Amino acid sequence: MNVLLFSPIFPKTFWSFERVLKLVGRQVLLPPLGLITVAALLPQEWQFRLVDRNVSPGTEADWQWADLVIISAMMVQKEDFLHLIRESQRRGKKVAVGGPYPTSIPQDALDAGADYLVLDEGELTIPMFLEALAQGDPCGIYRSPEKPDVTQTPIPRYDLLQLSAYDSMSVQFSRGCPFQCEFCDIIVLYGRKPRTKTPAQLLAELQTLYDLGWNRSVFVVDDNFIGNQRQVKRLLRELIPWMQARGYPFSFITEASVNLAEDEELMELMVEAGFNSVFLGIETPDEESLTLTQKFQNNRKPLVESCRCITRMGLRVLAGFIIGFDGEKPGAGERIVRFVEETGIPDAMFSMLQALPGTALWSRLEKEGRLRSEGTGMNQSTLMNFEPTRPLEQIAEEYMQAFWDLYEPALFLKRCYRYALELGSPKGKRPFKLPKWPEVQGLVRVAWLQGIQRAETRALFWRQLWDLWRKNPAGLVPYLTVCAHGEHFFEFRQEVRQQIESQLAQISSVPQPLPVA
Repeated sequence: MNVLLFSPIFPKTFWSFERVLKLVGRQVLLPPLGLITVAALLPQEWQFRLVDRNVSPGTEADWQWADLVIISAMMVQKEDFLHLIRESQRRGKKVAVGGPYPTSIPQDALDAGADYLVLDEGELTIPMFLEALAQGDPCGIYRSPEKPDVTQTPIPRYDLLQLSAYDSMSVQFSRGCPFQCEFCDIIVLYGRKPRTKTPAQLLAELQTLYDLGWNRSVFVVDDNFIGNQRQVKRLLRELIPWMQARGYPFSFITEASVNLAEDEELMELMVEAGFNSVFLGIETPDEESLTLTQKFQNNRKPLVESCRCITRMGLRVLAGFIIGFDGEKPGAGERIVRFVEETGIPDAMFSMLQALPGTALWSRLEKEGRLRSEGTGMNQSTLMNFEPTRPLEQIAEEYMQAFWDLYEPALFLKRCYRYALELGSPKGKRPFKLPKWPEVQGLVRVAWLQGIQRAETRALFWRQLWDLWRKNPAGLVPYLTVCAHGEHFFEFRQEVRQQIESQLAQISSVPQPLPVA
């Protein structure tokens, strides 16, 4: 059977980094890991083609070749996901869909014309789907309330990817998170008991990437890498000699909860294994909001102290922030800006709160009659999809202003500098690596844009670069990296303001929609 795998288009978001990718001549930040895992779970005698529509749109020849179309999507990919289903039907192709979006809102896929809905986790539902195909079933919905043993998950089909198009590769060690944040859909999709692969499994996946010639960044896409700290330490202790024996071919980035700061041994192991960055869900510096949304782990110790502790250990912090929690006091946007400035975190991801289907927040708001729409999956240029406890216009204004202030070019570069000064460096010697030509080109372009072309950062860029060379040479590469990120943020903040202002104008000129029943 010929199977055409589609990854739908992602809209422009914080994570898309279009301007940064252009600087280094790449097209997409990350590959569709879920889709190539699906390909590994299907019969290997089948023929596969993968079309990542963030890389290329696909051709009519691809459509004609296919016997079956498979599409996987997150909620933020909704528009192109539904378009691809309709295109499949228009061409008379059977289409199967899966992923977080159809798992959370299956009716959308059904209404668009999907034949097979292979939902929840594929290790359990793909065998159901294959059995139905063998029996000649023309359609079906396949679900399982159970959670699979991920130690049986095969190595993803990385060979299907156009590797040169991606800035980083993706691997997954665990699924699930032990915490119970009210707004988060991860515990709904994957449960609160983290399930991990074996260290040998993950090393086999990394070896596959190594054998394919990959030698850049690898994103460990676990929603909370440290959800099972005992297993993570087992992995890291085996990963360290593997990396050392191959001359540290990769650098790693991951996502973790703030309580990472409470385990110095774990942070040391991560840095020694090659981790250099970690994304933290800070959400808000307001302790009352954190308690209300059940993010208790963020209140265990002062957040500023936690962020600085992780930074000093040598892990660059990227942080997520949200505005619009129930009971939030006015000025939340300003408080977030102050927190970011105090910690010096350069990459501060920011959005208005969205209620995602299936979450505890969704259920509560539904009971209270406050839902307005299904939402868009936390896109930063979208208004809230429920009635907040303070005026929506006030929240939106604070959000736009805070977003604008966070990425004012000179302020951002000063923050990058302060952070690079504080950032710790890995212990022990690492092999010296000459930068690759795309990275050299990117650095030259950043120097041109920020050190020559842009008047408000011209002198600042070079002065800070020279100071870092004298005071903390290990901070030079992180400094230039986050300076490059600024090129994305400087442009994106304008788009955010335009989009939010447009939506505010629309809701002020039309009758409000009825709450979702």
